[in-house]
Amino acid sequence: MRHFARLAPARHRRLFHREPQAFTRDDEPEVLAVALGATLYAPATRPALAADISRSAGRGVTSMVICLEDAIPDDQVSAAEANLVGQLRAVHGGEGSRPLLFVRVRAPEQIPDLIARLGPAAEDVSGFVLPKFTGSSGAAFLDALAGTADATGLRLYGMPVIESPEAIYLESRAETLQDISLLLAKHRPRVLAVRLGATDLCSAYGLRRPRELTIYDIQPVAGLISDVVNILGRAGSGFVITGPVWEYFGGGRPARSQFFARNDRRRGLELDGLMREVHLDKANGLTGKTVIHPTHVAAVHALSVVTHEEYCDAADILASFSDAGAGGVLASRYSNKMNEAKPHRAWAERLQLRARVFGVAAEGITVADLLDAAATAA
Repeated sequence: MRHFARLAPARHRRLFHREPQAFTRDDEPEVLAVALGATLYAPATRPALAADISRSAGRGVTSMVICLEDAIPDDQVSAAEANLVGQLRAVHGGEGSRPLLFVRVRAPEQIPDLIARLGPAAEDVSGFVLPKFTGSSGAAFLDALAGTADATGLRLYGMPVIESPEAIYLESRAETLQDISLLLAKHRPRVLAVRLGATDLCSAYGLRRPRELTIYDIQPVAGLISDVVNILGRAGSGFVITGPVWEYFGGGRPARSQFFARNDRRRGLELDGLMREVHLDKANGLTGKTVIHPTHVAAVHALSVVTHEEYCDAADILASFSDAGAGGVLASRYSNKMNEAKPHRAWAERLQLRARVFGVAAEGITVADLLDAAATAA
């Protein structure tokens, strides 16, 4: 797999200073966690699920979650499981690349059961999304994941979702997040990324963010995001934390775009709210995003490309540590900021990993250019 893979070589060369590198599901987990990008959710009841999976790579999707939890009515779980198994068996062995596939389960026992029922098609599953994750509920999920991986020899990852009332309520938040941190540390090789369930978190207060606001305007949830990054996303010891779902699609385009000129008719203008939120995700230490519509993928991936200015700053910061007496303040090549080597080193290292997966934009290339390219390729 490779981000922006469907672009013609000449367009690649025009858009990128450094082109995105290919990756496989067998790459290092730190690479895969960043490469997830826009993770597309689909209910396991979809009758054309196999076709959706086969088409997804052509739309630029590199990770996909098939949901057996909240997206499924309680009385349809058995039918959804049967559909998931049949559809994944149908797509197994077919031609063309497929995204990293994950299954969102309801209960720990579904993990070994589904892997057994999938047979050879289980090798297409990269792992499981673990809902309503807490220090007490999460242990059974991770034990089931580890036991299934050991018994089958499959490389299976878990992605816990922080979305429970215990996590967002102030009186229990600190203890809940500390318990989660201790549990995940015990199972670190199995944990690919930590996800945030914004819809469930909002529901704890009877809230729903409107289209014109981002999740960072919803203060109870914004406070939890800050605490999750604080405890689980620390530089050097933390996990990749992915951005919460953007639940709007189609229509509702603002009168004026933050990212394009007023008279610009490029595709994707209706995604201004999503793009604002992705900017804030990145600024707050989150990587990638949960999405529920294929049109969201191009926007998330366009904003995941490292800008030429960012790359130059990061490269200069890291290069300074190869010299004796590294440190101090460096002048930015763009002559618009200071780059303080020691405090900015962790940022630069994280940015270099994103540059490997999503590439570095050529000088003068804008988000609009990249969004056009990503949307056209899809």
